[in-house]
Amino acid sequence: MFPVEKDKKTERRDYLLGKTARKLRSIKESAEKLQLIDTIQRLGIGYYLEEDINAALRVELSEGFSGDDNLFTTALRFRLLRHNGFRVSSDVFAKFTDGKGKFQQSLVGDVIGLLSLYEASYTGAQGETLLDEAQEFTKSNIQSRLSDLPLQLQEQVAQALEVPRHLRMARLEARLFIDQYSKQRDRDDQLLELARLDYDRVQVQHQAELAEITRWWTQLGLVEKLPFARDRPLECFLWTVGLLPESKYSSCRIELAKTIAILLVIDDIFDTYGKMEELILFTDAITRWDLEAIEGLPEYMKICYMALYNTNNDICYTVLKENGWSVLPYLKSSWVDMIQGFMAEVKWFNGGGHPNLEEYIENGVSTAGAYMALVHLFFLIGEGITEHNASLLFKPYPKLFSAAGQILRLWDDLGTAKEEQERGDLSSSVALVMKEENLLTEEKGRNRILEKIENLWKDLNGEMMFESEKRLPLAIVKVALNMARASRVVYKHEDDSYFSSVDNYVRDLFFTPTIA
Repeated sequence: MFPVEKDKKTERRDYLLGKTARKLRSIKESAEKLQLIDTIQRLGIGYYLEEDINAALRVELSEGFSGDDNLFTTALRFRLLRHNGFRVSSDVFAKFTDGKGKFQQSLVGDVIGLLSLYEASYTGAQGETLLDEAQEFTKSNIQSRLSDLPLQLQEQVAQALEVPRHLRMARLEARLFIDQYSKQRDRDDQLLELARLDYDRVQVQHQAELAEITRWWTQLGLVEKLPFARDRPLECFLWTVGLLPESKYSSCRIELAKTIAILLVIDDIFDTYGKMEELILFTDAITRWDLEAIEGLPEYMKICYMALYNTNNDICYTVLKENGWSVLPYLKSSWVDMIQGFMAEVKWFNGGGHPNLEEYIENGVSTAGAYMALVHLFFLIGEGITEHNASLLFKPYPKLFSAAGQILRLWDDLGTAKEEQERGDLSSSVALVMKEENLLTEEKGRNRILEKIENLWKDLNGEMMFESEKRLPLAIVKVALNMARASRVVYKHEDDSYFSSVDNYVRDLFFTPTIA
């Protein structure tokens, strides 16, 4: 959407990209090729070489596990295949066990191999007990050896223990890994140069997208008319980059950021400003999706309603023009479900009953905007749409959407509990799980929520393992996993406030180039 002029940097980048592709195709040795693929993807340039990477991984899937590879190579191959949407059985690790499902004690000294297996274990799905065992075995052993390791390996292990690679937000991982890779003695300087050139090129693209979103937001005028509403276009854009890290999705990011910005305003209307009788009218008006329905609304609600109505219709027009689908019923339904979810929370808060944990989380997936965002992106991306899979985008939503949305909801509760309580929101999942499971401390409640998040990741990983004809298009599957990854980045913070953490990420990702 925002073409970059063909200058010397662009020509140099294109040259290095071609050279990297040729290198990837020319490597014969499996372990070397797998490590190059891993490095390319971590540096954030994998999507340019997607065809070559997939071709190489298909060969690895059909031929790679037949050899006598060590633990490091076997686990790296397995993780890359799973991470990129290929179906591969965890039985490939059986040769490293004692025949009783326990990993051989002789592996304990192989820290590099253990780290590789640890990373691979996080691609596991429900019922994969061998990967559960792998995670427990590797985690305990690399933790116990941490202080004895060489400094560079110690840093790698510490980072993996904090956030395994499969769970990391792609664009942030690229930013961090470019710095780390530059310090490696065995680095490929031309690959590093390519990563830096491309990162800074995409950063300029993101700045242009941000300018477009900010211009739209200013012209919309919601914050001027509704001074109580949150004014966070940068945060909205951070979410879109988390969900859609590939540069080709420029227009999708812009459109999604608009919906998130309006969602925040609607959230504030329900949480902090609207009166009960007004909220009932507002919910009814949006449910009817009819301009005549706004006549009875107060002025501030009319303005918000029109912003939602017009923005949504603009997106419908964009999808119809570019992908040929008439999507108003789908998009409208996702907004109606969300608004009705907000109304349910208001009734709970005002004494209309108390939800159990399951009810709270499921309703919270809607009010967090997860279903709305994924339905919109399904059509904005426009890949692999059929009458059948489009028909799935109503309640009850696909398990893929639900699992990603629940992770978002739970990280939201972990990260913003204090701010939400100050704004008058309903009690969080932490309080509910403490009540239902008789947990005596908030720390135990938070740990229980983290366990639930880990279990939901297994559901997401399982969705990646379906045969292609039985799952939703891979593009939207990847977006759902990226939603779970971005949720941790946006909401996971320690002593800093929620706002300062988001601001730091925005500064590093969008305004600080890798090349000084």
